[in-house]
Amino acid sequence: MYKLRGHHLFCLLGYRGMGYSEEYVENMTHLHQNLSNDPETLIQIIKGPDQLCEKYPNSGKYHCQDDHIYERDAAILEKLGLKIGQILQWKNIESHIRKFVVPSDIQIVCETCSWRSYGVCEEGIQEIHEGKGLRKIK
Repeated sequence: MYKLRGHHLFCLLGYRGMGYSEEYVENMTHLHQNLSNDPETLIQIIKGPDQLCEKYPNSGKYHCQDDHIYERDAAILEKLGLKIGQILQWKNIESHIRKFVVPSDIQIVCETCSWRSYGVCEEGIQEIHEGKGLRKIK
């Protein structure tokens, strides 16, 4: 079972093998591939730093404890109809995405995210709507 915070549920959709450091990318790729290969993997929704934050590079202000990140987590969980403490399979999270989220939601709930300009998260949501699941990382 993986423990993830709200906004990382969307980050996984747009993940294309890029990240903040080599260690972060390795960790994210591992998690992403596991969810892609086994959508029945359990996810526990948590508040605050999660298993992806563990590998965020320690350089300056700790991004994972920023108030704006907590606000983004809450907005995404509300959009998905999920709550902190819930445990569900990744495929059920994808189902919530299909039911409650459209690609353009990224422009609102992830407005301050530095990755938003790449457009990959909208693509990821669209691919979930098309039943493709998580994109394979090359």
